[in-house]
Amino acid sequence: MSMPLESVPFSELLRQPTETAERLSRARAVRLRRRDAADLVLMSAERAVAEGEVVDLTARLLASLARQDPDLVRETLPTVLPWVRFLPPGEAKQMAGEFVATAEAAAAVGNTTALSQLLAEWRHTAEVHADPDLHRILATPSSDETPTPAPAGSDTPAPDTPGPPTDA
Repeated sequence: MSMPLESVPFSELLRQPTETAERLSRARAVRLRRRDAADLVLMSAERAVAEGEVVDLTARLLASLARQDPDLVRETLPTVLPWVRFLPPGEAKQMAGEFVATAEAAAAVGNTTALSQLLAEWRHTAEVHADPDLHRILATPSSDETPTPAPAGSDTPAPDTPGPPTDA
């Protein structure tokens, strides 16, 4: 489904806007590389609307299927996201539920950022489970009992630190 993006420096759009926009006739989108900021993507409005409709439909369809058969998504995810296999069964089930709920909500607001963030977080969790040494280190309780200082300018004491005396 995904065609590669043509990639050009942002300055090309500024110097040759017509030629740069014409690249869209042979690519689904054009990636505009910027030196000191995040890259941008140029795509036709018609294509953006069409892709948005597909994302929305897919999320609603997935949510409907998941409501009918909750195990279907959990059983299918490892074929689409192989790293899910590193999650313990309980966490894989939790991830599947969060994925469906977040996909449905993201489609409803027309913004998939939360879904992308969720996938990144679960992928990192799977990476920890895939590395026994890292998992052991992170699962071991910390012996550091040093109180965390309150942020500068805060009137709120940090957790586990005594607050100012109160007049009772």
